[in-house]
Amino acid sequence: MKIEELSALEVSFNQLIETLLNKKAESEQFTVRLGSEISQFTRFNHAKVRQTGCVADGWIELTLMKNQRNSVRQFPFTGNWEVDWQLAYAALQELRDELILLPIDPYLVLPSGNNTSREIHSGNLLVAEAVVSTVLELVAELDFTGIYAGGVIIKAYGDSNGQKHWFATDSFTLDYSLFSTSAQAVKGTFAGSDWDKSVYIAKISEAKKQLELLARPAKELPRGQYKTYFAPAAVADLLMMLSWGSVSEADIQQGNSSLAALWRQEKQLSTAFSLKENFQRGLVPRFNELGEIAAPELPIIEKGDLVNTLVNSRTAKEYQKTANGANSSETLRAPEVSPGNLVFEQILPSLDTGLYVSNLHYLNWSDRQTGRITGMTRYACFWVENGEIIAPIENLRFDESLYRFWGENLVDLTNFQEFIPEVGTYESRQLGGSLVPGMLVEDFTYTL
Repeated sequence: MKIEELSALEVSFNQLIETLLNKKAESEQFTVRLGSEISQFTRFNHAKVRQTGCVADGWIELTLMKNQRNSVRQFPFTGNWEVDWQLAYAALQELRDELILLPIDPYLVLPSGNNTSREIHSGNLLVAEAVVSTVLELVAELDFTGIYAGGVIIKAYGDSNGQKHWFATDSFTLDYSLFSTSAQAVKGTFAGSDWDKSVYIAKISEAKKQLELLARPAKELPRGQYKTYFAPAAVADLLMMLSWGSVSEADIQQGNSSLAALWRQEKQLSTAFSLKENFQRGLVPRFNELGEIAAPELPIIEKGDLVNTLVNSRTAKEYQKTANGANSSETLRAPEVSPGNLVFEQILPSLDTGLYVSNLHYLNWSDRQTGRITGMTRYACFWVENGEIIAPIENLRFDESLYRFWGENLVDLTNFQEFIPEVGTYESRQLGGSLVPGMLVEDFTYTL
């Protein structure tokens, strides 16, 4: 998106906020959230273009509050002031008619701060005309499948208290797989704000090496406990389970958290494991749905101890806690796991004999109270003997507690981290991702 187009959207959004301030009744308060993007999408299959095009989309979410009641409407945002205000005014009238019919919300949080911010992160993305040739030049002879999504994403906020935030960033993700003739696959992601050809070459080269290994006959393993190395992509999958009933203060208070035993200090994780929210990379906005700004960094687990949970203002009001800028769902937005001491060259020698797991899928809680997670191996997972990859494995189901693999059975974390991006495109392109190391674990439990 050209800078003048970006400016036009910002002007229209600011005008919408100002007009709502003038039109609102004295007893009314409101919040306005904006999500917008202009993105190039190109889908590949068998190293051929199957679908390509540019999507320009935007939406406004207007929340009206009065007499301890609130209601929400969402409508398109075009950047055309006359169209946007017509839609906003219709939504405002609908909300006014609806509010009087709704029950009182005892934990409703009204806009109260005076925060303002403006962040614009410009990148160096591929121009639309160069996407196909640049992506396919290294994989034209392979069974390459994937989707490229790149462009500008905008998140903005304004409210009746005068808070206002604007966040715009250039970003891209390439989510891809290389398939072997035996239908095995190597999965990879490449993401950022600047397309670096050398990094792309390195990723594809590594994927080709794993593809050659997948040509070997697959090894079927009996269920049991195996020493396992989890590559960063697999660690990121396990980490994101903490957003589903773990690090939320509301889940702690309601007895739903997998970290309740850690919170009560009945259990301990390894001193090698530390987790924090780190917004300093500028990949996601720091403001939440109420315009509150999170700290640049928030430690959550330090050397195995739970030192903070994610607390939004609604939870704080209900349970008399102190809010720390968490979002409405109290989920991780910019997670980072601290690195350890395991160097890349020592991964296989340190594993010696066991499993090398590149990716996981179908994760779910099997017993949340004890932190047990179930899931399956997927994509380029190998059996290793004496520090050498021997064969790919048939898919295995696992069932294991985070108190073991991040606790007593954690051998080490790698001394390097990888950024594993969010690649979802449902409704809109997702922002952010996880910065994580790989990890080596003793006696990981595989059940099928």
